[in-house]
Amino acid sequence: MSERWARAILTTYRWAGAAAYPLVGGYIAWRVSKGKEDRTRRHERYGRPSQMRPPGPLVWVHAASVGETVAVVGLIEHFLASGINIVLTTGTVTSASVAAERLGDRVIHQYVPLDLKPAVSRFLNHWSPDLAIMAESEIWPITILELGARRVPQVLVNGRMSDRSFERWRKRPFLSEALLENIAHVIAQSEVDGERFRKLGARPVTVSGNLKVDTALPPADSKALARLKAAIGTRKVWAAVSTHEGEEKIAAEVHRMLRRRHPDILTVIVPRHPDRAAALKASFAADGLNVVCRSGGEPIGARTDIFLGDTIGEMGLYLQLTEIAFVGRSLTGEGGQNPLEPAMLGTAVLSGLNVQNFRDAYRRLIDCGGARLVRDKQMLAGAVNFLINNDDMRRSMIAAGQTAVEEMSGALSRTLIALEPFIHPLIVKSRLQSGNGRAA
Repeated sequence: MSERWARAILTTYRWAGAAAYPLVGGYIAWRVSKGKEDRTRRHERYGRPSQMRPPGPLVWVHAASVGETVAVVGLIEHFLASGINIVLTTGTVTSASVAAERLGDRVIHQYVPLDLKPAVSRFLNHWSPDLAIMAESEIWPITILELGARRVPQVLVNGRMSDRSFERWRKRPFLSEALLENIAHVIAQSEVDGERFRKLGARPVTVSGNLKVDTALPPADSKALARLKAAIGTRKVWAAVSTHEGEEKIAAEVHRMLRRRHPDILTVIVPRHPDRAAALKASFAADGLNVVCRSGGEPIGARTDIFLGDTIGEMGLYLQLTEIAFVGRSLTGEGGQNPLEPAMLGTAVLSGLNVQNFRDAYRRLIDCGGARLVRDKQMLAGAVNFLINNDDMRRSMIAAGQTAVEEMSGALSRTLIALEPFIHPLIVKSRLQSGNGRAA
């Protein structure tokens, strides 16, 4: 490792913030969030594999969490159809569950190794990938440098750069250039993201649009959906989805405000991290609210105030129970969550003001009239009440949102075109090794 790279790594971890431990023995032990890992597979976090490497070309695809995992499914489907093996890494139990649901055993799933040289080296020694594809904003210094030292091409797909990250990187141009010079291609979500990567030293950079637009609709069990809709009947329903700490309390307070005008109102709350559900249920119950949890199989009754969506992989089910959805991490949190799935599934989208991580998607939805931003719980309650009372406006927002999503499509095909120089040689290699085709 050159002195330049070593200095870059040291600088990175000195300003990485609360997510990183201090230097220990020359390496960094990144904190694993409580409740987000599978303890029986913890060895994978240290680069120790749980499966054998298959013969033939192999692409390593990394998607940190649920949103990134869903976004890369289309790419992975294309690679699999071309005869390329995939090892997919994710960082959380929920994203692993989504990967299993969407891709099954057609890919090899592993938890991503910690960004420590021994862990990364062990991982790369075993899997020996021909190409590494990272989704969105995954920039891990040790991993990037180790791949670069092994001359493994690295591509960042669906790349985005938040305001905060851009400011941090921009103050350290030496560091950003030392890392990004190892990235063979950055495929960015938007022109803003693309320009930010260029300013930080990435070359080449292309803009594809957001891969999340071209994903399949979130699945829903038709029988379960029918049962829930029958139990709800003609009640008014709104949902707060992908909520973060503090936003569930706001949703419960909005429920009480709405109940004064709509005594039969039902509020669906889907926390971003379902492991918080037990504490949320206890908190709601302590405030006198009647709560039913999806995981418990309890029926929704006439007196149910809150239906708590505490299961993994059922966002499609929850969103089809309503035509009004507040998307979280936007009032008490920062950055926002993906509004595209709610828009695709036919809901009028509401959100707080903090949507920096999905700025382009929200801008397009708002410009078309498919989404509205709210400042606080009073404004959220007012917006939900307005949409409940105004069928035409609600339907207009739903139609506008779906139109906006249709206009944003095409990211998958543009990404595949950008990846062609990296993927085509692997397809040829796979065909030659299998004897099923010619290198043409």
